[in-house]
Amino acid sequence: MDIRELKNRFIQKRDYQTDDVNALMDFARKSYIHNEISIKEYHLLIRELENKGAVFPETTKDTTLIEQTNS
Repeated sequence: MDIRELKNRFIQKRDYQTDDVNALMDFARKSYIHNEISIKEYHLLIRELENKGAVFPETTKDTTLIEQTNS
């Protein structure tokens, strides 16, 4: 699978077109989680999307929904 095919799947599932590499990366991740693409396809897509500028969102400890307790 290449990015062109990923975009086509995105259009079919989401009903709109995007060239946003971060949105495509998120879509690829969800497709992998739902067993719609293999780990090999996932890695190839992520590598290609990162080469085009996609980045995973950064997370910090401050954004957790789990209450911290001091022990």
